[in-house]
Amino acid sequence: MIKIAVCGACGKMGGLVIENILKSKELKLVSAIDVTNVGKDIGEVMRIGRLNVPVGDANDIDNVLERSKPDVLIDFTIASAAVKNVIAGAQKKINLIVGTTGFTPEQRALMENAIRENNVAAVITPNFSIGVNVFFGILAEAAERLSDYDIEIIEAHHNQKKDAPSGTAVKAAEIISKKLGGKELVYGRHGLSPRKAEIGIHAVRGGDIVGDHTVLFAGDGERIEIKHQAHSRQAFAKGAVRAAVWVSSARPGIYEMADVLGIYQKK
Repeated sequence: MIKIAVCGACGKMGGLVIENILKSKELKLVSAIDVTNVGKDIGEVMRIGRLNVPVGDANDIDNVLERSKPDVLIDFTIASAAVKNVIAGAQKKINLIVGTTGFTPEQRALMENAIRENNVAAVITPNFSIGVNVFFGILAEAAERLSDYDIEIIEAHHNQKKDAPSGTAVKAAEIISKKLGGKELVYGRHGLSPRKAEIGIHAVRGGDIVGDHTVLFAGDGERIEIKHQAHSRQAFAKGAVRAAVWVSSARPGIYEMADVLGIYQKK
């Protein structure tokens, strides 16, 4: 059995990840980590029955990981917390699954350095959905064939999402830009803003939208819209658990969900 620790265990995504771990024949939950409900049984916190896994204090993550000895740590928290969790996990030679978004370049560098220095494997992606990663592949091909079209990205999420634009929207823009040899990314527009050879990115926040991403390719006399819509967070949780199985036997390095799925390879 692959032993799993979940950071952000008491959050919505953490709870869904745990539910998927419990359904898996390959995985075993050995640690639930959060800053709330410390000491309580995570099963009782989730109202699914006692699991005999107490919530460990995220502020004492080194000792929590030392006691539980997981093979893989899954993190769905916030950027500042995730950096500390990833570094702590890497230093204890634990492979990593990181679904947190909103990292600064400096935060990303800190995590990547810890992963490389400690020779562990990590899957870091803004979106674990299988559909989104197929979506990325379609975007790469569309960009290649529609290189002279205007490109706009519109994303929509619930009103509690902290970072904007979404990591998925940024990843989509990076994939398209790379295919086109490098394009300026413009985040929203106001005032006088004549369009240039750019990729526009726009964020909508409202209600309980799980996650919508639309990429618009607009040419003279026509347009193509490529869209992915997440109906529930289950798509992300299921993908994260699949990645945890994969990363447990991966060679040391930093991977994306595309590597896990064997689809759309970076060129």
